[in-house]
Amino acid sequence: MTIQFSPTLSAEQQTKLVEIIRNFKHSSLRQDLIALNAVKKIEKGGDTLRIELQMPFAWNSAFEQCKAELSDALRAAAEAKEIKWALNYQIATLKRANNHPAVKGVKNIIAVTSGKGGVGKSTTTVNLALALQAQGAKVGILDADIYGPSIPHMLGAADQRPTSPDNQHINPIVVQGLQTNSIGYLMEADNATIWRGPMASSALNQLLNETLWNELDYLVIDMPPGTGDIQLTLSQQIPVTGAVVVTTPQDIALLDAVKGITMFQKVSVPVLGIVENMSMHICSNCGHHEPIFGTGGAEKIAQKYGSKVLGQLPLHICLREDLDKGTPTVISHSNEEIRQAYLQLAEKVASELYWQGSVIPDEIMFKEVK
Repeated sequence: MTIQFSPTLSAEQQTKLVEIIRNFKHSSLRQDLIALNAVKKIEKGGDTLRIELQMPFAWNSAFEQCKAELSDALRAAAEAKEIKWALNYQIATLKRANNHPAVKGVKNIIAVTSGKGGVGKSTTTVNLALALQAQGAKVGILDADIYGPSIPHMLGAADQRPTSPDNQHINPIVVQGLQTNSIGYLMEADNATIWRGPMASSALNQLLNETLWNELDYLVIDMPPGTGDIQLTLSQQIPVTGAVVVTTPQDIALLDAVKGITMFQKVSVPVLGIVENMSMHICSNCGHHEPIFGTGGAEKIAQKYGSKVLGQLPLHICLREDLDKGTPTVISHSNEEIRQAYLQLAEKVASELYWQGSVIPDEIMFKEVK
């Protein structure tokens, strides 16, 4: 434990403050904040107590809960009238599957996959990326769904085209703060991608490695659905840090989700967990919640295959309407319940990635969230 205390705090006060912070519990933490070495400064000047935290993964929502739960007790222990918090990030670079070399400008790669199409994988990808960004991280998306690239449309950027500074590399297209690239930016909307597996895999490797990603904490990859040759090749070639499997609750989707889990396990890619999409249908008229595709399926396969359910996301008309407008629900604020579900998912993905991973020392990059 290395905390910088101000001399205005007595030894007794310091001990009390540390114990209050140590007792904060949250689902994103497997160690308390003191053991995690997340508390960097506790200082008192006049009647103001200042506390600075530094986290190795996106943590904004939990930070708000931390402030709400601890502030009164900390003020009392320090005999202060007000408290000011600061959250800095030093997002950890984590070990990549199979010790692949890193992609320049990218700390961690999260592959979002599904065993079959039609389960909302791309919807989950784009909202997850925006939610990670809302949690305080620097995020990009690579649309690797080469036969159905939908990310440009979902972000309202289908008419944009990437540029090259040197005819060898590609500048990412920045949309809603996300750095993005997709085969969809390079093709007309009504043209089909008629490529065999090796050509498709080669093209995606080029998109990944020739894009000039700029200091990303997380690159979220929207993988092609299924578990065929392309998916297997990409899983073996891309330096993935962890994978997220998207499914819906009905049996046929769950069977294919199992194939996705076992594929990643066979190629030694850590599976962070399962996202159960369309877990509930929310009526847009009365708000009634109904599990039209069944219940409990994702939890059963998570237990059977040693994984976990990262989140259960609802089905609501606003999700489709927001994507058609190019403003996904996380940034449109059209439905706060669904937005919060994605923010919680992002927090779980980021924390699970950290706790499952092994930290690789890298250059320190600080960002302050006020």
